Amino acid sequence: MGNANKKTQLRLKRKRRIRKKVSGTAERPRLSVFRSARHLYAQVIDDQAGKTLASVNSFEKGSDKRANKDVCTDLGKKLAAECASKNISSVVFDKNGYAFHGRVEAFASGAREAGLKF
Repeated sequence: MGNANKKTQLRLKRKRRIRKKVSGTAERPRLSVFRSARHLYAQVIDDQAGKTLASVNSFEKGSDKRANKDVCTDLGKKLAAECASKNISSVVFDKNGYAFHGRVEAFASGAREAGLKF
């Protein structure tokens, strides 16, 4: 874990504990979310094949816009639409050790609203 602060160390510990049990398959891939201080990144991963099937992020080149709850809800809808175009209807949600609150929760609710099941 190196020089990471205590809060980050605890999150990474939770992440490792969760990842022992959660993995994605071709039928039900894993939806992994990463939350930075400014942005949110999400990708749908088939762990058996080791491939990313779809991805979205709040970072747009030349934009200083932060990923607030509204932006994250739209990102969830955008990812669900991308998954629907690739015939992916259900996923395993991997919140990467983050609390299911705030931006992560807004992203998940946006994806659910657009028809993604998890």
